[in-house]
Parts: sequence; structure tokens; C-alpha cells
Amino acid sequence: MIDFEQSMKKLRSVSGYLGSAVLNFAGETLYLDEENTGVDIAYSASIFNDSFRAISEASLDVGFADASFVETKTHDGHVFLINSAGDQTGDNFSKLNVFSIFRDDGNVALAKMIIERTSQRMSKEMNEI
Repeated sequence: MIDFEQSMKKLRSVSGYLGSAVLNFAGETLYLDEENTGVDIAYSASIFNDSFRAISEASLDVGFADASFVETKTHDGHVFLINSAGDQTGDNFSKLNVFSIFRDDGNVALAKMIIERTSQRMSKEMNEI
């Protein structure tokens, strides 16, 4: 089984990090870190996941591939959800969505790189289960 705590450790150390969640394709929360937020990350992540799936559907409708990344930038922070590639040949078991929130003064570029790599690695681990 995936050690989500260890997998997300590097992301939690990025400047500006507030919280995160890892969701499976169905939107179920597999990992949650909301300790420093004071908000319900699981609920927020579920809403973003639903929106993400709607955006992916719209992308397919116009002839593009599934969406892989959604970011919301506000005047005081960033909220984003990154979809791992998952196993494109099988069912959606290995697809994971990583939801994260950062302060506006955080190192968002580094966070995106870490999330991309971490989500891919966790997805590969899910595929091996």
C-alpha cells in the first residue's frame, strides 16, 4: 500500500504550503492534511474534483484530451488540482488527483513540480497493487 504520508512529505516542506489531499478517480479521499488550514480540505477537494471532471469532459467535447491540471489563483493564494496520468489502458484505479492549497507568497512553481512527480509516482504504485 502507498505510504501517502511519506509521499507527500516533500510537498509539505514547500514555502507557503497550507494543506492537501489525495483523491482517487471517484473523488474519495485517500490522504488528507488539513492541520494548518482551519478549513474542511476534504470537502473543498471534492468540489474541485467535481469541477475538474466537468472541465475534462468539456475538453473532450472540443476535441482535446482530458484535463491534467486546474489552478485557481486568488489575490491571497493558489488552489490547484493535478491529475496523474494513471494507467491509460485499464480502468481508472491508478488515476490519482492531488489537491493542494498555498499562500500567494509561497513557492508555487516548486509545488507544482513536486506534485506532478509525486502524483506520477503514487499512480505507478497504485497500478502495481
